[in-house]
Amino acid sequence: MHSSSLSSPSREAPVVRASAGVSPTIVHLSAEYSPYARTGGLAEAVRGLANYQVQAGANVVVFVPLYRTVRDHAPDLAPLGRPVSISLGFRAEEVRFFREVQPPPGPKIVFVDVPSAFRRGGIYGEGGRDYADNARRFALFSRAVLEGIPRLIAGPVVIHAHDWHASLALMYLRTYDDLRARYAGTPTVLSVHNAGYQGHFPASQLNECGIPPELYNFRQLEWYDRINFLKGGLTFADVVVTVSPTHAQELRTPGGGFGLQDVFQWLGNRFTGITNGIDQAIWNPATDDQITANYSRESTVNKARCKAALQRSFGLPQRRRTPLFGLTGRMVAQKGLDLILNSHLVWTLDAQFVFLGAGDATYERALTQLAAARPRHVGVQLDFTDRLEHRLMAGADIFLMPSQYEPCGLTQMRAQRYGALPVGRRVGGIADTVEDDVTGFLFDEFKPGALDWGMSRALARFANPDDWEPRVFQAMSRDFGWERSAERYTAAYRQAAEIVRSRG
Repeated sequence: MHSSSLSSPSREAPVVRASAGVSPTIVHLSAEYSPYARTGGLAEAVRGLANYQVQAGANVVVFVPLYRTVRDHAPDLAPLGRPVSISLGFRAEEVRFFREVQPPPGPKIVFVDVPSAFRRGGIYGEGGRDYADNARRFALFSRAVLEGIPRLIAGPVVIHAHDWHASLALMYLRTYDDLRARYAGTPTVLSVHNAGYQGHFPASQLNECGIPPELYNFRQLEWYDRINFLKGGLTFADVVVTVSPTHAQELRTPGGGFGLQDVFQWLGNRFTGITNGIDQAIWNPATDDQITANYSRESTVNKARCKAALQRSFGLPQRRRTPLFGLTGRMVAQKGLDLILNSHLVWTLDAQFVFLGAGDATYERALTQLAAARPRHVGVQLDFTDRLEHRLMAGADIFLMPSQYEPCGLTQMRAQRYGALPVGRRVGGIADTVEDDVTGFLFDEFKPGALDWGMSRALARFANPDDWEPRVFQAMSRDFGWERSAERYTAAYRQAAEIVRSRG
């Protein structure tokens, strides 16, 4: 079959045509991709990696569902070829592939249009509830991509799936007869961005998702009498990566493996941790056009103007020497909101706290009540915007990240680049990217008292500019670019290719 080109919708051609002897096209499968669909760090992490891979000279194609939110950022889309019929269970669905008429530079983005699954108001759900058919929705996405790849990409590929939403693609291509033959020489990599979300569904969904019944066993897709999409991806992937070395160790332990520690141990050297990077051109206070005034590690004088602007926008008194703590992210238990709400210092300290983000209604309500009780000390904004996140990083002195667990985390890296020193729990990517008492302050126990101890250490340094300013300089000097991480992903692709070759 033929399809239309990404660069010219009127001409029949593949999205990518590999030349003889070049590296395979890297194909990412992700439920989120910034800015088109984003609920957390997944969207930015996949975009950052894909962008860097293109800059390094690779052919890269990203498949993402065509949600309604996509058209907010890409209103002009062009179809790629003819519709494809996808059958899962006893039902067939019509699938179409689209690209932007005027695509931005970077990887080629293919939007997978399954109208019954993705033309909805939300990505995973609405009104605080997941969609009841999420299992079939993302099974269809995974299956559709495997049909789209040979239609849109000429030459060899390496398939890089992200999180549970894309995990079934790795199962399909190793178990369906037609796909097994088509993808026999194709290496596969699975990135686990957050193992706390695994895609658990009732066993009654087996047929709806096209999962062969024989795979519903404790070694492959069964987990406590439920289907586990992530477990299926882990057992069929050639190589598995998580998003920081420390988190890779944590996932192999009973306390940190989310019930899948035995699978992570079973993977052996096929499982590794690679720390995410950030786009340092976007997150650069010297050039950031979203903040009040630019500054650099050599001259941070304008950070005071950014702090004053943040205080004004959150209705707080403009006090230069009052320490200002910031937190931005999803307001959920994982982010340590319980520690903050039960912190003695948060309720009593003569300091300022700014919270930005939405999430669990319980935490949103509790933070709003905290702000009402301490109006001169606490500001809350539940309507998250990128612009406000940049302004918070630029205006904060100290950044709070008391996570229950944190596979990688991006905000602690951004905060350091902006001279807001993190107070974070020594877990996952926080432990790998924050140097204690050098670029931030770490604590161990998941208790309010431990958070207060970390905050107290930061405040002791903040009180003395001769102690504080060298630490700000060190934090702003950190290199969190994608270069080293992308090189390690290339090594993971090579390892997966060797595994495929060894299977014959």
